[in-house]
Amino acid sequence: MRMAAHPLRWAMLTELSASDLRVRELVAAVGEPQNLVSYHLRQLRSAGFVDVRRSSFDGRDSYYHLDLTRCAAAFEESAHALHPALFPEHGQAMPKDSSVLFLCTGNSARSPMAEALLRHRSDGRVRVASAGSHPKTRVHPNAVRVMRERYGIDLRKQIPKSVAAVSDQTFDHVITLCDKVREVHSPASAHWSLPDPSAAADSDRASYPEFISVATELDTRIRFLLPTLAHPANTQED
Repeated sequence: MRMAAHPLRWAMLTELSASDLRVRELVAAVGEPQNLVSYHLRQLRSAGFVDVRRSSFDGRDSYYHLDLTRCAAAFEESAHALHPALFPEHGQAMPKDSSVLFLCTGNSARSPMAEALLRHRSDGRVRVASAGSHPKTRVHPNAVRVMRERYGIDLRKQIPKSVAAVSDQTFDHVITLCDKVREVHSPASAHWSLPDPSAAADSDRASYPEFISVATELDTRIRFLLPTLAHPANTQED
């Protein structure tokens, strides 16, 4: 609580709760000098609240993101230490009348997995779709495999589609999962800077662990997205 209570660090955490950001974007968002923002980013990283990942599109850039699991655990511990009745229970709020579009480049790995996971976690209450700026001809076999083996979700009939295919629809939230799409085709409601798991190795067998890693991170982010979709007004006020 002491780490998060600093006004600037709290402002930075708040910005990163909405989207993964680069340092210069954080600087603009909080209105403080870059050296000061960088200092407090180091503090947040040392506490395990924030992590960083190099952009898969432009290696000179890096995206900072919240470690949602670590943040949740830390705040739960603080609440429980203050009073047992304050211990929060995540995942109870279920969204309705909300819509989300996930975007990446090929619509063959990250975005179809995100679409499937959100539909699964929301019990179909969220209207969700995915698309790609340059869609592939099929969903990657490893995406099909990890969804089936880890979550019991069948993606075999999923067909990648282009952004143009969903251009006639409106969505409450547009989330980019690919640095290239985010940096070339903006704006979006939020950005989750995730690596392309298919680029992790030369063979499907070798890249499968990266698909597991990306799917796990997507599932974590989506579980924390659900309360945001359920209470959008409260989230904006916070």
